[in-house]
This record gives sequence, structure tokens and C-alpha cells, in this order.
Amino acid sequence: MNNIAKMASVSALALITAAPVHAQAVLVGTDALDERIDDIQSDVEEELAKGEDDARFGGNQYAQGWSGGLSLGFAATSGNTDTADLSLGGRFRYGAGPWNHTFGFAVEFADDNGVRNKEEAFVVYDANRYFSDSFYVFGIGSVHYDAFATNEYDAFLGFGPGYRVVNTETVAWRIQAGPGVRYTQNQLGADATEFAGMASSRLYYKLTEMMFLTNDTDVLASKGSTVVTNDFGVNFKMTDMLSTRLGYRTEYDSDPLPGFKNTDNTLGASLVYGF
Repeated sequence: MNNIAKMASVSALALITAAPVHAQAVLVGTDALDERIDDIQSDVEEELAKGEDDARFGGNQYAQGWSGGLSLGFAATSGNTDTADLSLGGRFRYGAGPWNHTFGFAVEFADDNGVRNKEEAFVVYDANRYFSDSFYVFGIGSVHYDAFATNEYDAFLGFGPGYRVVNTETVAWRIQAGPGVRYTQNQLGADATEFAGMASSRLYYKLTEMMFLTNDTDVLASKGSTVVTNDFGVNFKMTDMLSTRLGYRTEYDSDPLPGFKNTDNTLGASLVYGF
């Protein structure tokens, strides 16, 4: 958000001499509209950029030492509609020789006219040890809380090998899989601790300088249920001024509670135009 300081004591002569170069019309509601447009553009640009992150291709190792970032978003309305949305996320990375460590978290809450319609949190720690440009081993621990899913809590602790099948400037594909332990607690309060397995695939395909595809797949399976998530995106920069991303995300739960569906599908389109 931009804060504009207005100095009431500026003389009329100063205003006249300065206005031709930097004058800007101030209309009722302009600041609020500008801020909302900035929010939308930031969300869209992040959606476009996340498919081409440097973890998909190039060198396997992070920069040595600490790096990372935090993001916080909040929006609220009152009057004819009362809504509140809060989101907080962060990622921290630490590189130490052949070891990479990543800690990430995300929290989202939303209310609509006093009714909570979103309450979700996710925390993950991932450690990788590289032995070559292609082969590595990983250890991962994650906890997912969702007040509106079949499993209110879904936690996993596991390890295994990972391999970069392809790693060029235009195509990058890595896979990893391994055993672990999964803990779940559904919305009825029933919990279970089970042996589980996980597998992941990350594909990046640069078709041209202006277009690339991504497809991310994750499978988490145990005796109680299997959860599969797939996120496919088509990202292209049509001109120097126009960029677009089309995405389709599917989340599948093999054993939902009564009243819950097996599959959630999300179709998204993002467009950025500048001149």
C-alpha cells in the first residue's frame, strides 16, 4: 500500500512551478482503486512467476547461507457485506555444502458475514542431500490443517531418493518417492497413524522464449485413504506487454466423509497487461 503525504503549507507559487512535471489528478476513490489494482497485479504476477522458479531447473544447490521471504495479506469490508481475509506465508532456505534445507508455511482465514468459510494452515520442512547433478536423497515432514476438508489434520514424515530425469535449459523433470508415517484426524474426531508412501513429480517444459508448461503431481497414500494433487499450468508471454497463465488444479481424496466429494477442481486464468 502506498501512503501519500500531502503538505497543506505549500505555497501557491510552488504549486504552479512544480505542477507541469509531476502533477497527478486526485479523484474521489482513486487511492483505494490504485491499491486494489496493485493487490490484483501482485497476485497475478506471483501466479505467473511461480511456475518458472529456479528450483525447477539449473543447479541443484541453493546459495550458501540463509535466504527467504515472508508475505502478509489482509482485506476486510463492512456495510452491505462483512468480509475478512487474512493470509500469511513464508519460505526460508539454508544451503550448507551439498545440503539444502527448506522451511515453509502458509496460513489462510476467511469470513463472510460472520461465517467462517476458510481456515487452513500448512507447514513443511524439507532437507535434501545431493550426491551428483542428478541424484539426491530427501527427508520431509509436513502438517496440513483444513477445517473444511475430510481430514482436519493430515501429517506426514518420510524420506527417500530423488532423481532429476532431465535437466536442461528447456526441459526439467525430477521425481522423488519414499516411505513414511502418516497421521490423520478427520472432522468427526477419528484419528489414525499408518505406514504411508509418497511420490512427487515436477515437470517444466519451455516450448519457446514466450511459452512454458508446468505440471506438478503429488501422491500421498496410506491404508485410510489416498490423496492425489495435480497442478497443470500453461504460461505464456504473448508480447512484451501481455502475459497469461491458465491453470487447472485437481485434488482427489479416495475416501471422503459423507457429504464431502472425492474431487475438487479449480480452473484459473491470469492476465497481465502493461504499457
